[in-house]
Amino acid sequence: MIKKILAQIEQMAKGEKLDPQHQNVVIEGVSIDTRTISPGNLYIPIIGETFNGHQFVNAAIENGAAAVLWGSDQPNPPQQIPVIFVKDTLEALQTLAKSYRDELTMKVVGITGSNGKTTTKDMVTAVLSTSMRVQKTEGNLNNQIGMPLTILRLKEDTEVAVLEMGMSAFGEIEFLTRLARPDVAVITNIGESHMMELGSREGIAKAKLEIVAGLSKEGLLIYQGDEPLLKERVKSMDIVTTTFGDSQQNDLYPLEIKQENEGTYFSINEQEKTEFYVPVLGKHNVNNAMAAIAVARHFGLSWDKIESGLKQIKITNMRLELIEGINGTKLINDAYNASPLSMKAAISLVHDLQTTGKKIVVLGDMLELGENEIEYHKEVGRFIQPDKVDYVLTYGRLGEHIASGARDQFAQDRVFAYQDKEQLIVALRKYLSEGDIVLVKGSRGMKLEEVILAFKK
Repeated sequence: MIKKILAQIEQMAKGEKLDPQHQNVVIEGVSIDTRTISPGNLYIPIIGETFNGHQFVNAAIENGAAAVLWGSDQPNPPQQIPVIFVKDTLEALQTLAKSYRDELTMKVVGITGSNGKTTTKDMVTAVLSTSMRVQKTEGNLNNQIGMPLTILRLKEDTEVAVLEMGMSAFGEIEFLTRLARPDVAVITNIGESHMMELGSREGIAKAKLEIVAGLSKEGLLIYQGDEPLLKERVKSMDIVTTTFGDSQQNDLYPLEIKQENEGTYFSINEQEKTEFYVPVLGKHNVNNAMAAIAVARHFGLSWDKIESGLKQIKITNMRLELIEGINGTKLINDAYNASPLSMKAAISLVHDLQTTGKKIVVLGDMLELGENEIEYHKEVGRFIQPDKVDYVLTYGRLGEHIASGARDQFAQDRVFAYQDKEQLIVALRKYLSEGDIVLVKGSRGMKLEEVILAFKK
């Protein structure tokens, strides 16, 4: 992580008015949250819609902050700690991160996409870590605040940084990629997430392709080659590319995929004799694995290292996470987020899994889908196959439309819609028995992990 004297921090963050007696004070790491302050940190108080970090400076000092950035327009700067004044603390955080990034000699892999960003990030990290010193975006630190914090946490001897880039509006990916300056950019796919803000899948594709704006001149773009919205736009770009996808028109494509209850086996065209294994559920994750393979090959990793790395993947929680449930049941926790694309992928997984018991899906609202949200939900309901799923339970106002779509093909006594989470939990408890598999999936705002907690062993 960043370790500098305050005279350097003042210059890197374009601050001013640091007391000369504090110029040689050393800070190590930064924090915007007083609850996570470590001794020696630089505290940067961010101003949000409902909070002002300047109000918590005393807590930061008590928890060990060594210095603080302070908005020039904010009253009562602290007297008992070194202070650097800045025009805007968020801009200062971003400027500091850019200055630090410019000093580092590491390679950067930037990853964006409508779905699969975090899983692909975890896969790329696992594979590259077999041969290199790698750091990745932790948690959801993938936006205009999170990315600078992630960069400032990078060690000086890091060889590759794997950085996830999230967005909800035009221009956000461009800002992040110009800050990170990736050597390799990955676009996992184009879905329907953020349709409300971006208007169409065409708009989403345009926004995701902003990642190219910061790509180095010798850089590589890796993308889903079966997506025409990407393919057509990339044609006009003077850029080196590698594509992955299901069809044989791609540089990397699967020859065979076998879904087992504990993970996925697959082979690809570039290495026909090797059967790769990822301890991750879902055939759609083979696409994410191929993106990781493309990154690894770009950095010169051997096929043996790639095979070994894929076996060691540790996926971030609540992404098709297989959990032991009560009474011999299996729970699939995919409650971190949801879109029509990821919903269908998770349902397909349930279709493919083998079990001695029942298969039950618990599905919640998919948020931020715009004016066609009702039809998207009905479409998901109609996607569920009644010969491969026993019961459908939905939660939320929009979840009712999933239930409506499912009722087009399911018997009425196999589909239930709930507005109350506790009532859903009580109902699900009645259906569960040994050998059952339960998928739980919905948008982050629905907090469906609470259902998982009710049945976790």
